[in-house]
Amino acid sequence: MLISTFPLVMYRALQDAAVVSEVYFGVGVASLIIALLVPYLIWFMPRRWVYVAGTAMFVAGALLATVQTPAAAIAGLSLVTFAVVTTFVCFNAYVLDYITKIELGRFETSRLFYSALGWTAGPALGVYLYDWWQPAPFLISALATVAMLVVFLVMRLGNGKLITRNHAAAANPFAYLRRFLAQPRLVAGWLFAVIRSCGWWVYVVYLPIYSVQNGLGEQLGGIVLSISNGALFITPLMLRFMQRNSVRTAVRTGFMMSGLLFLLAGVPQGIPQIAILLLMSGSFFLILLDMSAGLPFLLAVKPSERTEMSAIYASYRDVSGILTPGAAWLVLLIAPISGVFLISGAGLVIGWILAGKLHPKLGRVRIAVEGFSAESDHIEIMPAPQGSAAPEHARLV
Repeated sequence: MLISTFPLVMYRALQDAAVVSEVYFGVGVASLIIALLVPYLIWFMPRRWVYVAGTAMFVAGALLATVQTPAAAIAGLSLVTFAVVTTFVCFNAYVLDYITKIELGRFETSRLFYSALGWTAGPALGVYLYDWWQPAPFLISALATVAMLVVFLVMRLGNGKLITRNHAAAANPFAYLRRFLAQPRLVAGWLFAVIRSCGWWVYVVYLPIYSVQNGLGEQLGGIVLSISNGALFITPLMLRFMQRNSVRTAVRTGFMMSGLLFLLAGVPQGIPQIAILLLMSGSFFLILLDMSAGLPFLLAVKPSERTEMSAIYASYRDVSGILTPGAAWLVLLIAPISGVFLISGAGLVIGWILAGKLHPKLGRVRIAVEGFSAESDHIEIMPAPQGSAAPEHARLV
């Protein structure tokens, strides 16, 4: 509900799309720093309490946003953003604790499918409730966060499964960045997530403002986002498409089609209604990327680096939250808001080019035993013998 409501709150409070971009830019920078500090914090505080702290920040931010002042709106947006990244880092670490690599594709599909109802009804409902009684969507979101915390506590996930851990915390909380940069597959997977997230930022934040500026009403942005998220119900079909082809094909298809549609939506002097339809069509392929573009990163994570690399992966939200409003701020100085769609489309096409470097059989397990080789999507990964050049005898390509 808040993903469609906050852009309207900020635009009402600040009355300028460029100023809104400045605020999102500043919040993104702060959120990125917090995301990278979460693994360091977990050295001193159990992971479960970091997750609890994240949910508490979400509740506080939602309640602050009910206060009808610009300062409260900015503070509420900041706390909610910080809460999302904090819980997201912990959540990814739990996923890597309990979900095996060969099940990640199926897990991502299930996660998107079961979240479809919330993502479909939430955005339109949030805007409707905001028009009816402004505090309503924020109070409901706060209650939902409390429910999420109760579920987490009942599940008793604890502090996760630690594979290896040093006795002393690293002096530099950013020391693991070097290990990340030394692994090209992790870097590529993270870049895919950043570019995809930039596309969503443009769709979620600037489409509602575009609608208001062109006289199409405040509710259209939430309605359009709800309709687009209805595609989450067909993620099982997207999974079949990915399985019949490859992760590489799915990622490249998502980037190419969404990029072209966003570019067409940004054509100067275009018809606003057609631009919105093109953006909606592009969002369908962003959902395909939601399901597939994170797999290159998740498949490459070493078990001993789950928490640290989960923080790196979670930072894509904040990096995109810096890049998108920063670029939009510059574009809006010289061009209308449709120029933001053009820049976003160009970025998605760059993602298509980068995805061409992925291995054609990414995600399939290759096994070779004494001259016999076979390929399967469902096979247990076994440790490599000592001295082997490969990290796993049966390895993910």
